[in-house]
Amino acid sequence: MTEQPRHVQVAVIGAGLAGLGAAVQLKRRGLHSFTVFEKAGDLGGTWRDNTYPGAGCDIPSHLYSYSFAPYRDSAVRYPRQPEVLAYLRRCADDHGLVPHLRYGTEITALRYDDAAGHWILGTADGTEHTADAVVTAVGQLSLPRYPDLPGLDEFAGTAFHTARWDHDHDLDGRDVAVIGTGSSAAQVVPEIAGRVRRLYVHQRSPNWVLPKPGERFHPLLSALLRTVPGAHGAYRGLLFRRSEAVLLPALRRGRAAALLAFMARRHLAGQVPDPELRARLTPPFAIGCKRIVLSSEYFPALARDNVELVTDPIARVTEKGIETRDGTLREVDTIIHATGFRTTEFLAPMEVSGSGGQRLDEVWRHGARAHLGIHVPGFPNLFLMYGPNTNLGHNSVTLTIEAQSDYVAQCVQLLSGHAERGERVVLDAREEALTAWQRRIDEGAARTVWTDDCTNWFKNADGTLTNNWPYKTALYRRLTARPDPAALRLLPAGRLPAR
Repeated sequence: MTEQPRHVQVAVIGAGLAGLGAAVQLKRRGLHSFTVFEKAGDLGGTWRDNTYPGAGCDIPSHLYSYSFAPYRDSAVRYPRQPEVLAYLRRCADDHGLVPHLRYGTEITALRYDDAAGHWILGTADGTEHTADAVVTAVGQLSLPRYPDLPGLDEFAGTAFHTARWDHDHDLDGRDVAVIGTGSSAAQVVPEIAGRVRRLYVHQRSPNWVLPKPGERFHPLLSALLRTVPGAHGAYRGLLFRRSEAVLLPALRRGRAAALLAFMARRHLAGQVPDPELRARLTPPFAIGCKRIVLSSEYFPALARDNVELVTDPIARVTEKGIETRDGTLREVDTIIHATGFRTTEFLAPMEVSGSGGQRLDEVWRHGARAHLGIHVPGFPNLFLMYGPNTNLGHNSVTLTIEAQSDYVAQCVQLLSGHAERGERVVLDAREEALTAWQRRIDEGAARTVWTDDCTNWFKNADGTLTNNWPYKTALYRRLTARPDPAALRLLPAGRLPAR
């Protein structure tokens, strides 16, 4: 790969779904002076990192794909991790992104230079780059969360997170503990239950689980997709409308919630005949408060003779295993953390300083906020991809990511047009726009089950919903269709007024 220039018009940080989407839209609008900085040695983000057994997408890939690179497989409905990663690699190749990718370059700090009117990017190896604009695309599911358990460092066996799977560690015949019962655990547990000697699944709270349709299409539907013109697009549209019409109302405590809860209870009753185990797997909170798990294999795996669901809280980890509060020590030689990610720490661990040296972590000390999930006032020409309140709990996140990608590209195009006329300007959000936006988010959040009394990754320690978009996906796409002059301000580069 040829050496990238130290200064670019746009620096994109992260080569996952969001970063690649932003890069494509920049190119489609004729903007070619950009570099995608990726700390790893390959693209893919979460689909590169999560290689645990059973890793796959629980959203149909006709919907979990860019509209400009539509999914066209007529056989596989729910691809596994290698197939999703292959799709992203094809997108990078097909859209000419490879020359723009700079691997092995971790951006650790962003600092806005008021005098120069540009951003300075610091790397892990001490190198600095500059850019007129920065697009952060580091994702919400990139930093593994490890449990804070006494004695974890004393464990003599092997321990790792699902997102950092140790493929050199053979699980066959071992005694294994899985901590966590979310989506990752629901995929891992069925894959390893038949290999290990003994498996202990530590559950803090149960999840609502719905049956997952088969990974492959029914032969009739597969034939329709292969032979009928427009069938792929029609199927994608059907998936989108179903999600908007059923899942969002359920998450807003509508009538659909009762239907989904009935389906989940029937699924549990049909797969777990033991009433005691079934009781421990029945959630005490409304369906959707935590992310709903899709699996038809998880419950049968828990019912195996060599698998034990442990619901007594963990007291500590010892050299030999995990001790629960009732005093029981379960000896294991492997601990797998299926404990999710540090989702509310947006942009961490980067240190980000905006105009006047203000630190983003200080601005966000009470919770991450950004107008449209993209702009933070006082941080000019900084555009967040998959930022606060842009995750979807009822639809495919690629829809909001693609909307953001085109929006950000329009903003950069606007800046580029001024530059071509000899006008160096920066784009900053108005504080009142963020205030109005946050009020709208809070009002929508209050109507959802996400703010109920359950532990989920959508809200921070204070209970503030920082991750999810609480309205229809179509509304978000309308709001990001084009930059709003009333919410933004163009200012001369190098003369940003103090806040």
